[in-house]
Amino acid sequence: MNARRGGRAAAGGQVRIIGGRWRGTRLDVPDSPGLRPSGDRVRETLFNWLMHALPGARVLDLFAGTGALGWEALSRGAATAVLVERDPALARRLREVAARLSAQDRAEIVNDDALAWLTRGVGGPFDIAFVDPPFAQGLWERALPALAPRLAPRAWIYVESPAGQAPPVPAEWTLHREGGTREVRFALYRSADGRGADTLPSPATVAEATVSQ
Repeated sequence: MNARRGGRAAAGGQVRIIGGRWRGTRLDVPDSPGLRPSGDRVRETLFNWLMHALPGARVLDLFAGTGALGWEALSRGAATAVLVERDPALARRLREVAARLSAQDRAEIVNDDALAWLTRGVGGPFDIAFVDPPFAQGLWERALPALAPRLAPRAWIYVESPAGQAPPVPAEWTLHREGGTREVRFALYRSADGRGADTLPSPATVAEATVSQ
């Protein structure tokens, strides 16, 4: 969920799209359990990493929350985005944002449980996936393996988790870059090329980033 608490935008406030055609657009952050709006610097770091992968990409924002990651990707040139959000009120807000941005033809809002939606196997394959679930629910171990079949070869996968905790990922994914703040660890992985080959540097050469909050 691209919502986080602790040292950043508080629930009940706003976050903004920080780059691309919708730069500066503000997104409301309702006071909803588990919603933790991420700060601009984390997203700026992530989208700098993804800069060359975004144009024309098919994007999945799996635990969408405010949709900040999905909207940011579309703003920066992604072709389409599927935003999956279980909470009906949050899903309704996502549809309102899509209408405000005139993005209904590029953004699909799915009001569903993310794990159930993955199990049904609809949609995709995706070139980029954002996986940032509510931290307290420990959903990474189920969501990441279920996501793997829905990815295009050599897809990028962003995973956010509490600081110091690296969730287990499928063996065929390679860690590309990672960073952290006092509250969160954020990491970018890449899936295999479809033949089981590892196409990225070994973890020993992974770039790290530290983001001040």
